[in-house]
Amino acid sequence: MEDVARLLNKMIDSGIITNYAAFGAVAQMRYTEAVITLDADILIAVPDRSMLDVLSPIYTFCRKLGYLPEGEAIRVGDWPVQFIPAFSPLTEEAMERAEIADLEGIPFRVVRAEYLAVIALSVGRAKDFARILALLETGATETGQISELAEKHGLSKKWIEFKRRFNEI
Repeated sequence: MEDVARLLNKMIDSGIITNYAAFGAVAQMRYTEAVITLDADILIAVPDRSMLDVLSPIYTFCRKLGYLPEGEAIRVGDWPVQFIPAFSPLTEEAMERAEIADLEGIPFRVVRAEYLAVIALSVGRAKDFARILALLETGATETGQISELAEKHGLSKKWIEFKRRFNEI
C-alpha cells in the first residue's frame, strides 16, 4: 500500500488531483480486522470537473510512471487501484475530513470510520451493512455519529431502517 500512497501524494504534488482518501475495504482495515478485498478504492478530487473524461489525466500520469490499466483499475505494485471521483456531498465531505495515516513514513489519507459507515448505509448492500456492524462492534464509530451524519446527508430513513433490522445496536 506504500506504493499507492506514494503515487497519490505525487499526483497531488503534480496537480493531477487536488485531494484523495482511501475508502471501502482498504479504509475499513484501519478500523477493524482485515477484510478480503480485490482492489483499493480511492476517492479523488480533480482540478477540472468540467472535463468529459476526468480520469484521463490520471491514466496518462500513471502510464508515464509505468503503472498500467488493468480492467477498471490501474495496477500499482500489488494493488489494482480504482480512482473514483467524489460523487456526492457526502463523499466530498468524507474526503475533506479524512484522517492521515502513516504508512512507513508516507502520509496516506483514509476516510474516517463514521463516514465509511454512512457511505455504506447510502449504498445499502449486505456487505455494506456488515461493514457498519463491524465498525460499530470495534468502537471505531458510534451510533450517534452515524445518526448525525445520516441526518445531515438525507439518510435518516435508511439509518432508522438499518437500526430496526439490526436491533442489536
